[in-house]
Formats: sequence, structure tokens, C-alpha cells
Amino acid sequence: MKFGRISATIVAAAAAIGLAACGGGTGGTATTGGGGGAVKIGIKFDQPGLGLKAGADYTGMDVEVAKYIAKELGYSSTEFVEAVSSQRETLISTDQVKFIVGTYSITDARKEKVSFAGPYFIAGQDLLVRADDSSITGVESLAGKKLCSVKGSTSATNVQKKVPGVNLQEYNTYTLCVDALKAGNVDALTTDDTILAGYAAQEANKGKLKVVGKTFSTENYGVGLKKGDVEFCKKVTDAITKFVSSGEWQKSVEKNLGPAGYKPGAGNPPTPAACA
Repeated sequence: MKFGRISATIVAAAAAIGLAACGGGTGGTATTGGGGGAVKIGIKFDQPGLGLKAGADYTGMDVEVAKYIAKELGYSSTEFVEAVSSQRETLISTDQVKFIVGTYSITDARKEKVSFAGPYFIAGQDLLVRADDSSITGVESLAGKKLCSVKGSTSATNVQKKVPGVNLQEYNTYTLCVDALKAGNVDALTTDDTILAGYAAQEANKGKLKVVGKTFSTENYGVGLKKGDVEFCKKVTDAITKFVSSGEWQKSVEKNLGPAGYKPGAGNPPTPAACA
């Protein structure tokens, strides 16, 4: 009898573990999202004006877009997860987050692994250089220069196509690139103009860094989500559309990007594409 009771206990414990494994570990409460629970959202932690973590606080336009979407979808609370560029597709496909709002450019290559809602913003790739450097005036003057970008970003791919001979240094985060630029270890940093403007406007960088101001790509920021989840994509698209029509988009731009002197380019605010 004792053996039987022990066996029953083991079976019950195993069943409980199995149920927990089936019910937990996902970025949302259900396949299509919403429903009043908590949601995990991927954002950038090191992009001033867009997605910045300072202590327990998160600020930036992407943070506000993420919170707005979560609220519209009925989630009761949000948990932010750092979405490093090279890890974004993995975070989504392994259900570590429900969706990502982190200067995530929509590309055909990425759409093979994840789906996108949006775009919700259109940016352009540019260059950040030291304020006293007049030798770099655009992408055409990068030959022989040491250029920093982030692993897994479209910025690195774009610049290699435009300047095949560029000495590209790929770091894990933009903050590391900024530090390398100020230290003289690289000659320029390339990524979206929105991100660069935020760094140039930081108090520690004022008078030390400048944005060249000559974009050479079009970056459509989308909300990354599980591939093929059309129903959830439509819900996110509706939330983005409302974010724009309600005036919250303009308020967010002025609040988060305005202090850096950044003005949205042509096509903003964009009309989200249909989910497929």
C-alpha cells in the first residue's frame, strides 16, 4: 500500500508538471493574444527616444506604441524583454515574447521567419560621426573608414552593399558602437536616423557627435509577431491604425523624437499594410 501511495503521488506530480509545461512559457495568454492577462513584449533597451531602459523605467516611442497595442488588445499588464537585433526572430519563434516593437525594419528576408503588422513609422539610414570630423559627408566617403553597426541589423547589410570595401565592425549593441566612436576606435556609426538623432541629443554626447544628415535607405518599422498568425496581425494593425488616427502617434513623435530636433520624413505617418 505504501508503494502504491508513492506511485500515485509520482503520477500526480508528473501530470501537474505536464499541465504547467503546456500552459506556460509563452509571450501571451493565447495564440491570438489579448484576454486580460500579462504580455511579454520585445523592445530595445539602448535607443534614446525609441526604446531606452533606465533603472526600472522604459521610455521612447516604441515603448509607447507597445503599451498602446497591449492596451487595445486587452492585456492587463506588460513585461518588457530586451530584443537585441540578432535575437529578434528567435525571441518570437520560441514564444519568449508575444510581439516586438523595436525599430524592426520590415524586409523580405525577415518575413520568411516572422510576420509583421505595420509599418507604424518610416525612417532612413544615416551616419553618426564625431563633431570635429569633416571627412565623412555621406556613405560615398566611407571607403577605408572603420564603420560600426550592430549584428543582425539591416544597417550592416545595406552599407556592405553600397560600400563593399568598408571596414565594418559589428557590435552587439548601439551603445557599444557609440562608445567606440567617441573613443576613436571607429570612424562612424550607421543605423536609422531616428536612433542616431537620439544618441546625438544625449547630454553626454552634445557637442561631441553629429548626424551627417544624408539618408541612403528607407526603413519601414513594423511590429514583429509569430509567422502566419493572421488573426493576431489584424488586431495589431487595428491598434496601430487607431494609434495614428487618435493623434497619439503625433504626440509620441513630438515627445520622444522632437527634443533631438528630429522631424519625420516623407510617408509619415504610414498606412499599415494588410495582413497576409
